[in-house]
Amino acid sequence: MSPPAAIFEPASVPASSIKSKVVVPETVTPAGEASQTKLLDQFAGKWEQFKFAPIRESQVSRAMTRRYFQDLDKYAESDVVIIGAGSCGLSTAYVLAKARPDLKIAIIEANVSPGGGAWLGGQLFSAMVMRRPAEAFLEDLGVPYEEDANPNYVVVKHASLFTSTLLSKVLQFPNVKLFNATTVEDLVTRPAPDNNPENVRIAGVVTNWTLVSLHHDDHSCMDPNTINAPLVISTTGHDGPFGAFSAKRLVSMTAIEKLGGMRGLDMNSAEDAIVKSTREVSKGLIMGGMELAEIDGSNRMGPTFGAMVLSGVKAAEEALKVVDERKRECAE
Repeated sequence: MSPPAAIFEPASVPASSIKSKVVVPETVTPAGEASQTKLLDQFAGKWEQFKFAPIRESQVSRAMTRRYFQDLDKYAESDVVIIGAGSCGLSTAYVLAKARPDLKIAIIEANVSPGGGAWLGGQLFSAMVMRRPAEAFLEDLGVPYEEDANPNYVVVKHASLFTSTLLSKVLQFPNVKLFNATTVEDLVTRPAPDNNPENVRIAGVVTNWTLVSLHHDDHSCMDPNTINAPLVISTTGHDGPFGAFSAKRLVSMTAIEKLGGMRGLDMNSAEDAIVKSTREVSKGLIMGGMELAEIDGSNRMGPTFGAMVLSGVKAAEEALKVVDERKRECAE
């Protein structure tokens, strides 16, 4: 007789043979109904007899690694790669994945925790301010907001409510994979027909685990990985440890002459400029959010987030045009 699973695990199971089903829990019933206490009723008063189902440590390891390596294989060829899972990158992914479930969308985030600076409002305060008409994004997402006497803005009671809801919605899309704790070290390029570096085409990203990237100076030959995609959307924010990555890389590869450099804070001009200038800055590379301020020399907007989400909406619109154009080119 075979040993129980908690003691023995077969040597190897190919990733392609993963057999599982997705369980979608029932939606929560309105407050006040008896089923609201279902979870408590299941466990309450039974802790003395409580015990988890048995498992062997290797089963946990394989459950994680099979899926991760299957995702690496699946998304090695993606339709869209989004660099940066801050408020703009996640907003882009939300709109794009919702509009086009046929597209494979990979998100690369350098930090362990996605969300960028959108977990809190300005100066570590909780509330998140969005100027109208950005409330349209909140309504689509299902995030409640407050209206002050001033009709020009709305307030989400805690920025984490917005960010966690957006992140949750994005991760539920079956055509989206988030690779966090992973950084983009370079851009994959294809030479322009005229050999002009300004016309070079971006064809994907070069990736590595963030902790590896941070140690290139004290360890040698830790080569990266790659993801090919006809479109990269860069939303890495303004200059910082990992910020403005694509903008700075375009300069170093002479695709653009120099950065414009982000100007001082001016909410009124900054937010409009970021949304309006969201565009394909180089063949195969769309840029959104505060990274644009580094290229264009526009102002920063500080603790107001409407431009981030609406730049994401525009980036998704631009992405649909570019992806469909690339597909037509390949068909020809």
